[in-house]
Amino acid sequence: MSNSDRIELSIDPGTWDPLDKDMISIDLIDFHSKEEPYRDRIDFYQRSTGLSDAVQIGRGQQNGIPVAIGIMDFQFLGGSMGSVVGEKITRLIEYATNRSLPVILLCVLLEEHACKKEV
Repeated sequence: MSNSDRIELSIDPGTWDPLDKDMISIDLIDFHSKEEPYRDRIDFYQRSTGLSDAVQIGRGQQNGIPVAIGIMDFQFLGGSMGSVVGEKITRLIEYATNRSLPVILLCVLLEEHACKKEV
């Protein structure tokens, strides 16, 4: 199930209004790993998922009640919590707090990515 599907199932139709959708991950500390460079990994996941980061945040309504909602996507680098993810979650909570809104935060591990024992 995609994040768009989760959003559609979690809030009233037509009420989704994304927040900070233009925030994207960058490699501020020039992170190096034994695998491919972090920047290349981010670019790959942005292209393959169509998402800018591992979390989408926004506002909507659930049964007519205004809510702030964030949805982590495991398909984006395993839901890795880089600086942008942390910032978006912080902004979502601050947004909700300033408006006295409930916060819904969904973190979903996709079944096909769950740890499986090799047979």
